[in-house]
Amino acid sequence: MGTATIQSHVCGAWVSGAGAGTPLFNAVTGDEIARAGSDGLDFAAMLRFARETGGPALRQMSFHQRAAMLKRLAQHLMERKEQFYAVSAWTGATRADGWVDIEGGIGTVFSYASIARRELPNERFLVEGPAERLSAKGGFLGRHILVPREGVSVHINAFNFPCWGMLEKIAPSLLAGVPAIVKPATATSFLTEAMVREIVASGILPPGALQLICGGVGDLLDHLCEQDSVTFTGSAATGRRLRVHPNIVANSIPFNMEADSLNCCILGAGVDPGEPEFDLFVREVAREMTVKAGQKCTAIRRIIVPAGRVDAVITALRARLATVTVGDPAVEGVRMGPLVGNAQRTDVWEALAAIRAGAELVFGGSPDIEVQGADAARGAFFPATLLHCADPFASREAHEIEAFGPVATVMPYADTDEAIALARLGKGSLAGSLVTADDAEAARIILGTAAWHGRMLVLNRHCAKESTGHGSPLASLVHGGPGRAGGGEELGGVRAIKHYMQRTAIQGSPDTLTAITREFNPGSRQIDTGVHPFRRYFEDLQIGETLITHRRTVTEADIVNFGCVSGDHFYAHFDETAAKDSLFGKRVAHGYFVISAAAGMFVSPAPGPVLANYGLENLRFVEPVGIGDTIRARLTAKRKIAKDPRPGEQPNGVVAWDVEVSNQHDKPVAVYEILTLVAMRGENA
Repeated sequence: MGTATIQSHVCGAWVSGAGAGTPLFNAVTGDEIARAGSDGLDFAAMLRFARETGGPALRQMSFHQRAAMLKRLAQHLMERKEQFYAVSAWTGATRADGWVDIEGGIGTVFSYASIARRELPNERFLVEGPAERLSAKGGFLGRHILVPREGVSVHINAFNFPCWGMLEKIAPSLLAGVPAIVKPATATSFLTEAMVREIVASGILPPGALQLICGGVGDLLDHLCEQDSVTFTGSAATGRRLRVHPNIVANSIPFNMEADSLNCCILGAGVDPGEPEFDLFVREVAREMTVKAGQKCTAIRRIIVPAGRVDAVITALRARLATVTVGDPAVEGVRMGPLVGNAQRTDVWEALAAIRAGAELVFGGSPDIEVQGADAARGAFFPATLLHCADPFASREAHEIEAFGPVATVMPYADTDEAIALARLGKGSLAGSLVTADDAEAARIILGTAAWHGRMLVLNRHCAKESTGHGSPLASLVHGGPGRAGGGEELGGVRAIKHYMQRTAIQGSPDTLTAITREFNPGSRQIDTGVHPFRRYFEDLQIGETLITHRRTVTEADIVNFGCVSGDHFYAHFDETAAKDSLFGKRVAHGYFVISAAAGMFVSPAPGPVLANYGLENLRFVEPVGIGDTIRARLTAKRKIAKDPRPGEQPNGVVAWDVEVSNQHDKPVAVYEILTLVAMRGENA
């Protein structure tokens, strides 16, 4: 590839920055491959375009519609993954490195599409938590809702994951209904640009939903407003500078920071050489040192081992690292490519020199490195390097300085308390791991170090085959960490979507809150149409439609028969003497008999719009039901969730019903929620 111009996507068009731009280099050959710059871009116009065009289009869609959009996008990108791998090689990434970035990123989009369909309503807003009763008689309630912020999410990303870093942030933002502006690190922006070109060409996202800046951010931050947000991934120094930008401070603009951290891996005190856990430990450390040539914000930098195992660990790591072939990722057998560029290589050499002031070099660390298929002098190659800090409480360099490359330091601990103390000296990490088969030790160390970590892995022979490893962020788990790691939080399933939404407490009468939330609230008006609710199609059902059933008196025969059918002969149901001494003071009916009897009272048995029972949630048995007690049930339509039709299937939706079973004193004995699949009229109306 000759020198090309990397463009930005601005206000619906691909544009080049003014001036010569910043040269970008092939990490393997050192050749200039492109130039990127953002001089002359109208950043204020980008923000307006996102707010006025992208935002309204996204907010017109429901969570499920946005999820379907992301699924189509992920499918489109996955079909074109090979072209991204070809460009990824210029960053120095091996195929395995690229898989984490490219397919890992696309997989995250798939995951978020699934999470939204599974856990969010088919609405444009989200109701969070139960109703809060704010008055004695229940005529004044409170609820929490979340709505999309009517601004832009600005994502300033690091160089090490040009695809994943973008995708894992825009997926929850777009699901929340908030357009995104992505600013990748300039050094690897050519890969981000290649993927964004495919996203734009697909036509799947509405105009203004995604824009791209390849180059500096210029005066972008000056034009942000209180509805916008900023996420940053990169060095702590840069993040701290951006976090205190005057406009961000003045407008209280949410700023989420994820910074590189000094992550650790701890070997359990009882693990001996030759045991599976010892081999797992060595393998995990070596992998984390060499994947992406150590250029991962979650990579293991500090190797914390029992004092009596230091020599064995160093010997085993030397042997494993010696087998790692360095060179051009295109050459068969190469397992570690170069750093992202020569400037990065200079930074790592300088950091290594500083760490060596308090540690001994035990492997690597020499610029005289043999590489396969490339020129070591021109490419940004760096050797896997291992150090040993004999007194990690006196020498703090390994706890203070990060060499953002394949560099890690072994340090000993005398007992569990020292292992915990060493882990804490990182002053906040994105990820930590512990390798042990001793669950008591695991509990003590994890609970002792959790406050300093965003994520912790306990690895042993029982989970190793299925473990995703120390450094792998997952869509369903939070990614971030306290202190040095930035104090931010990304991913974590629905949590990440909520980061881009405004949580608002609303207060009012039950009927008013039902109208706002489209969900039945305690005390709201109950509607009696004269037709059994189970005889009504999805479109016809109104929130609040209620059925009050006939009554049923519970007999001893009911209890005996249910016990025989279920096999549940618990003493409180069958032993008169023991039941009198129990907290009930008498024999009582099975709780599950009560809800079964309630179903028998409210179910309409003939074929009709209700297709199936979809589940039962939040069941509570409030009061015991004894022999001779009389029960009845109230069934109320609580909320409706429209489902996208599947080919060949009659359209349907999920209806959540609020159920309260009460006794002859009108006191609740059981409360719960059932879900049913209810047909839409469709062609069968």
